[in-house]
Amino acid sequence: MATQEKTLSDAFYETLKDIYFAEKQILKALKRSVRAAQAPDLKKAFETHATETARHVERLNEVFGLIGKAPRSKTCEATQGILAEMEEDLETFGSTEAADAVLIGCAQAIEHYEISRYGTLKAWAATLGFTEAEELLAETLEEEKRTDALLTEIAERESNPEAALQPT
Repeated sequence: MATQEKTLSDAFYETLKDIYFAEKQILKALKRSVRAAQAPDLKKAFETHATETARHVERLNEVFGLIGKAPRSKTCEATQGILAEMEEDLETFGSTEAADAVLIGCAQAIEHYEISRYGTLKAWAATLGFTEAEELLAETLEEEKRTDALLTEIAERESNPEAALQPT
């Protein structure tokens, strides 16, 4: 029996299943992050991103529909690894002054993974002619980038509180 050659469309679908799983896991982790964050602006950033992440899952459902596939998850080992590290770090640093910094570091590792996945999916959607899917993926990609930038801003402000008092 001949094996069927895999296509870019197959890769798109597999990667879509991967990020779908990841987003659902990230949504749970964001709820934990809201509870663990000490700084009010970090807590608010996690709350906002949890709302966005729920929309990301909805958009992914739309993308599955646009390509004629049922929404499915495929275990994302990368996300599971990053979230496992986050749990370890929270156990180690959760009640220390470094807790928020560590939480931001973990959140940014997740954001960077998502940015890479959504960037790839957006490019593949364009190549495959999935114009509506490309637009949905681009919207999510921009939200992920904004969240990453906000986390960097919070980290810089938290590590240098005097800078926050300086006029810009």
